[in-house]
Amino acid sequence: MNQRGADLVARTLVLAGVRRVFTLSGNHIMSVFDAALDAGLELLHVRHEAATVHMADAWGRLTGAPGIALVTGGPGHANAVSALYTALAAESPLVLLSGHAPLDELGKGAFQEMAQAEMAAPAAKAAWTVRSAATLGEDLARAMRMARAGRPGPVHLSLPSDLLEGKVDAPLPAAADFLPEPHLSHDAQALAIGAALDHLAAGKTPLLIAGPAMAGAPARRLLAQLEDATGVPCIVMESPRGVNDPSLGLLAEVLAKADSVVLAGKRRDFTLKFSQAFSPSARVLDADPVTEAWFAQAARKGWAKGGWRDEARAAFAWRPVSWKTLASPAEGPLHPVEIGRAAQKLLDAAPSVLVCDGGEFGQWAQATLSAPHRVINGIAGSIGSALPFAAAAKLAMPEANVVAMLGDGTFGFHSSEFDTAVRGDIAFVAVVGNDSAWNAEHQIQLRAYGAARAHGCLLLPTRYDRVAAAFGAHGEHVARPDELAPALERAMLAGRAACVDVLLQRLPAPTFKR
Repeated sequence: MNQRGADLVARTLVLAGVRRVFTLSGNHIMSVFDAALDAGLELLHVRHEAATVHMADAWGRLTGAPGIALVTGGPGHANAVSALYTALAAESPLVLLSGHAPLDELGKGAFQEMAQAEMAAPAAKAAWTVRSAATLGEDLARAMRMARAGRPGPVHLSLPSDLLEGKVDAPLPAAADFLPEPHLSHDAQALAIGAALDHLAAGKTPLLIAGPAMAGAPARRLLAQLEDATGVPCIVMESPRGVNDPSLGLLAEVLAKADSVVLAGKRRDFTLKFSQAFSPSARVLDADPVTEAWFAQAARKGWAKGGWRDEARAAFAWRPVSWKTLASPAEGPLHPVEIGRAAQKLLDAAPSVLVCDGGEFGQWAQATLSAPHRVINGIAGSIGSALPFAAAAKLAMPEANVVAMLGDGTFGFHSSEFDTAVRGDIAFVAVVGNDSAWNAEHQIQLRAYGAARAHGCLLLPTRYDRVAAAFGAHGEHVARPDELAPALERAMLAGRAACVDVLLQRLPAPTFKR
């Protein structure tokens, strides 16, 4: 009975292999802050609750282990919930732990009392409030297990403060309690894999499309190995632009030609035009994500490795020829393609992580940049997550060059996380495309309503490098193309978080057609 509920929570996290928690303090969770000291649990204290979830999200995508976010109850919890949807759509494993009003005060007007689990439920795989101090460890293990099981995603757990602060006599969970169980038996799994492979083998122009849960580097390597073994093009769709995914070139053409399609954990959602992106004659089969178990059966089948794979790969890689020589005006502002060419040099030094926010500049970045590891805003189509993503990416992969590409509109969401990065000695380079506009919405206005009715989407020509510098980060300003490469190099060598503010031409995102 010498341990508090908070101690049980902290020790359970450490038992699960968690060494770092992304958090923002508040009354309900200060006992967990205290317990973290004895448990050896590192806390990265951020500046906004949503940033804790974005960081846990990026951690989950890059490591495969659930990221842990810890926030206080009431308004702190409400701030964090908005970021859950991004993780849910990206199928990213994380656990949001929120402090909560004491159980014995509920219904009496307790401080920051709120129906927290009910609020989080629509944006999470599961959400509930712990009801007994004795089950705190058990509930936490269940939450971490659920975050990884089946289709991964965020799970929320509310922790009443009286349970955290009270004494409890309860054992830690067993190590096996954190491991997800397969949702299919071995025999059922083998039958499903065989059916998926038979479906692909029967096609002349087969295609495997994986869902966002397979967007991480290890899963992409698995897909590449399967493609080499079968000759079937294997891709991941994780962009809110769907068939116009800027990183997949002429994807729409490939989708229209495919005759046998396997959706490996990929939903038939708006990104596929609810299956209307395929030919009416195409045969489409839903399957689970690809695993190592696919290879034993794939090796036993005869695959017709014709020119289809090469044709599809050429389509995905297609970019306008003019991009190779495209140059910005000498006096600026810069074209996004030229920014991408320069930023790619930072990513060519392996290992590296590319982070892309939403908006038009984020789409240009995805069209022009590649890296072994990539974290984007994802199918949710949200904006503002790039800076928290970048910080978590650097912590997950300390030896990597981390480059975040974001627009000036998205910069405003979490600019204060430069303070977090400086305090935490977290070095990354954020390239801000500054066109003084919410350009994605501005382009919608131009297309749908005409220039005369485009209003309300312009921003001030703010010097975002100076904003970052005020938080202690390294700042660079680029107005001309000849200033870009030296600025990026200085930012990468700065040894701390850096912001490169680049004056950008106000252009719509690319949509590829021959």
